[in-house]
Amino acid sequence: MTERRNIGSETTSPAEAADQLREKIIADPEIILEDPDMMRGLVAANPSALGANIVDLRGIALTRLETRLDRLEDTHRSVIAAAYENLVGTNVLHCAILQMLEPTNFTDFLKNLTEVADIMRVDTVRLVLESALDTDDATLRPLEGVLVRAEKGLVNRYISRGRNAPIRIVTLRQIKPDNEDIYGKNAEWIRSEACLKLDLGPGTLPGMLVFGSEDPHQFKPTQGTDLMTFFAGVFERSMRRWLA
Repeated sequence: MTERRNIGSETTSPAEAADQLREKIIADPEIILEDPDMMRGLVAANPSALGANIVDLRGIALTRLETRLDRLEDTHRSVIAAAYENLVGTNVLHCAILQMLEPTNFTDFLKNLTEVADIMRVDTVRLVLESALDTDDATLRPLEGVLVRAEKGLVNRYISRGRNAPIRIVTLRQIKPDNEDIYGKNAEWIRSEACLKLDLGPGTLPGMLVFGSEDPHQFKPTQGTDLMTFFAGVFERSMRRWLA
């Protein structure tokens, strides 16, 4: 019968036993990894027993892993929130465009803008046209709550706020209007707005669609403009059809 020599027996020195144990663990690490009790014992090891000159690599690794996990979770939540917000915004925009395409005449098209604004959850809407229509047209007087007839150059001046800067199709900003040129008496409670510059075709002065909100955080320069740019494109093409 072959004699068995146990690790730590009287015939094996502590140094030899340690070497044999080390070799066995290296040869088959699954012994430790698959043993829940041993793993819990290693993880729960008291760092204070390591001594002042010992670096706890396990603790450092765990701390870094926890930090990275927290960052990944934050990023995951941010991506999901952004995706959900974008999906909701897209659905709202689609509903607003369908509503905008409903009217069969220009007067109803302008009146319908208030319903479009309700769908987009804004407090007020204004369509600014630079002398594109006859200012004496009596049929447009009931639309003065939506339609603003302006002098040439007002659209660019209003969007740029007097600054020498490129005029973008969509401008989102927080604002406190200093006059009633666009919003009328509503100007006193407007705190943010979306300005959509409209190209109404060759030989026609530009226009502007303005959405105003009393919520200062509804429209901010840091927000994306892709959806609003698409909406502006659909709106200006509809306007060209009515003004032709």
